[in-house]
Formats: sequence, structure tokens, C-alpha cells
Amino acid sequence: MRVAKDDVEVRMAIPGAVIRQRRGFGDAGAFGTISGEYFTLAAGVDTTPLFQGLEGDLCQCPHWGFVLSGQLTTTDAGGARETVGAHDLFYWPSGHNVKVDADAEIVMFSPQREHSHVIEHMIGKVSAG
Repeated sequence: MRVAKDDVEVRMAIPGAVIRQRRGFGDAGAFGTISGEYFTLAAGVDTTPLFQGLEGDLCQCPHWGFVLSGQLTTTDAGGARETVGAHDLFYWPSGHNVKVDADAEIVMFSPQREHSHVIEHMIGKVSAG
């Protein structure tokens, strides 16, 4: 299956962040259906306030992805940090926040049910604020 970036549905667009999610992208066995995602993020974006109210105030969805450009740092529940940059593959386990260190574009693949829940939560936070 081929899907052009512009054909991936924009789920959330706020200053500094555009989140695109193609639901039903494929079957990942035990994880169920996965979504293909394309995020465009500006330096300084921090997911911490958007994840407040989720379990542990963290994203509880694992992600597999690739950094097209930029740099991002994740922090897990124990405070461990990991930085990824342009051309890095990454795996982010459940239980993380993300801070964008330099304007970034990333492609991710995530369990659809779990990540759709997180995206809906973020949309609710933005709408309420």
C-alpha cells in the first residue's frame, strides 16, 4: 500500500504541530491494526501538558519510526532520556513524553487503538484550553 503524505488525514493541527494519522494501515498481529503517522513538529513543542490525565501523564502507546529531519528527546517515567535525530530509526515504548529540540518531521507506526486514544486525548486538551 502506498499513501502520499498529503493523503494522510490531519487529525490535529495546532501552532507548532501537525499530526497526520492513516488508520487501518496494516495488521500487526498481537498489536492488532496499526496506523501510519506523519508528524511535523516545531522546536520547543513539549507533549507533557497534552498527556496530562493519561496514565502516569505519559503516552501509553509504543511507536516505531524514522526521523526524516530534526531532533527529539523522549523522557520515560523513570526520567531516562533518549535523543533521536535525522535519519535515526527509533522505538519508543509505552510511558513517554516527547520534547522537540529542533524542527522535526517523523514517520511512525503505532497500534491504532492505543494511539487513537492518545490523539483524541490531546485533541480534547487543546479544545478545552
